[in-house]
Amino acid sequence: MLALLIKSFLLQAFSIPSDSMQNTLQRGDRVLVDKLTPWFGAEPERGEVVVFEDPGGWLDTPPPEPNAVQEVLSFIGLMPSADQQNLIKRVVGVEGDTVECRQNGQVKVNGEALDESAYLFPGNTPCGDKPFGPLTVPEDHVWVLGDHRQESLDSRYHVDGPSGGAVPEDKVVGRALVRAWPVDRWGALSVPEVYDRLAAGAPTALAVAALLPVALIRRRPRP
Repeated sequence: MLALLIKSFLLQAFSIPSDSMQNTLQRGDRVLVDKLTPWFGAEPERGEVVVFEDPGGWLDTPPPEPNAVQEVLSFIGLMPSADQQNLIKRVVGVEGDTVECRQNGQVKVNGEALDESAYLFPGNTPCGDKPFGPLTVPEDHVWVLGDHRQESLDSRYHVDGPSGGAVPEDKVVGRALVRAWPVDRWGALSVPEVYDRLAAGAPTALAVAALLPVALIRRRPRP
């Protein structure tokens, strides 16, 4: 019962099925995903690696049939569910953000270029294979990209979908916290510093709206 409780509400293991997140994650790596924060209303943040359910049409291959051992281990949360239809990507933009990437350029969020050298797969361009935007991330959605950009069918490839390539937050299973297997690759999946700087940069639209009347009052000429 305790294991089932942990799987349902706290942590669950997921297996990396492709090369789309190299070198951060390799095919076959196991990650532990925090499922607790979504239950308490936390929202995905820029820079986080998240697991999410297929929003529709992102996956076109049926899952393999599980064997008895896989079924038992997935039931208690020690292995991913054999029938999972989930993907894993990095959140680049959240609701209200304007995201874009021109040919041979950098990914920009709200006009600020991202230095992705800390995690972008060596030799990849930020979007040389699939430029996008500018576009605005809808409310309650996130914009996601793979770290191995040229091997990732991410938000860029679904801009003609109902959400313009963005993933609904209610499809997000949780944040990948740590590489748990193999043991020689164990390590935390922290948010790159570039996203900390981005979050601390320009004020949000709400803040601007709140400060605008004050700024206008201060600019009025004195009688």
